[in-house]
Amino acid sequence: MEGSKKETRKERPLWEVTVKIGLEKIDMQEGVTVEVLLDSRAMELVMSSEFARKQGFKLKRLERPMNVRNIDGSLNKEGPIEHTVEVNIYYQGHRERIKIDVIEE
Repeated sequence: MEGSKKETRKERPLWEVTVKIGLEKIDMQEGVTVEVLLDSRAMELVMSSEFARKQGFKLKRLERPMNVRNIDGSLNKEGPIEHTVEVNIYYQGHRERIKIDVIEE
């Protein structure tokens, strides 16, 4: 079709918005700058277990694991969330301490 624009690999769908933020490890006061998906349609903030371990975030075991459901209502095949990490998040001069659920991959 003339005048139509082909989607390239670098382009994202309109609903995928990413921003760069700083995440600070509470116990070490060192941080990392990451690009995050602003709206993944998840109900909570999540971080992959692989990323958490590679970056040296301290995992805290949850007292009770949380089951994860997919958008279709089925249980996620990777199993429940068993850990969380506590971080300071930095964005445009704002700082907030938050907990992020860690999902297995």
